[in-house]
Amino acid sequence: MTALGPLARTLEALLFLSPEPVAVVDLAQAADCWPDDAEAALEELRAAYAPGARGLVLREVAGGFTLATDPVAEHAARRLLARPRTPPLTQAQSECLAIVAYLQPVSRPEIARIRGVASDSAVSTLLERGLIEESGRSQFGAVLYRTTALFQKLFGLSGLDQLPDLAAFDPSPEEEKELRERLLKAGEQRAQG
Repeated sequence: MTALGPLARTLEALLFLSPEPVAVVDLAQAADCWPDDAEAALEELRAAYAPGARGLVLREVAGGFTLATDPVAEHAARRLLARPRTPPLTQAQSECLAIVAYLQPVSRPEIARIRGVASDSAVSTLLERGLIEESGRSQFGAVLYRTTALFQKLFGLSGLDQLPDLAAFDPSPEEEKELRERLLKAGEQRAQG
């Protein structure tokens, strides 16, 4: 199998990222090249993705190009995608997870004190999903929690030292004032609409 040229690899990445077929002119514009060059790179991709060569095929549909699964994989793809999806984290769950990630090990009472509301349900859900786990007890007997390897995998971290620096999210007084004003204005517009 011959290696793809740089432009063909770029178009391959663009097609992989796009959920919809992409027209040649749009591919050329995104790749900053001439449409003729994009068409030549698509021919290179067409050869690389010839039916039967890979699990994906290059298809020309709806006025554009898209990467699609080879029909041989259709039944397996349907089984995989038919699995129930885990719902996204709620705001409360996200807040609790952030507290555990940055302050671990941490107890439920500490999480509730930081958030200002009870967090039992959110912590229970995070435990069920395997994002946090028990890691001992505090000196007062409260269960302590820490994040799991699954948390690191889902968030693309090789270690907790890769968590974003909290100082980067600490707004200056001016930024905080501007944000507060924007939120109040948005709230007023929402109430009027």
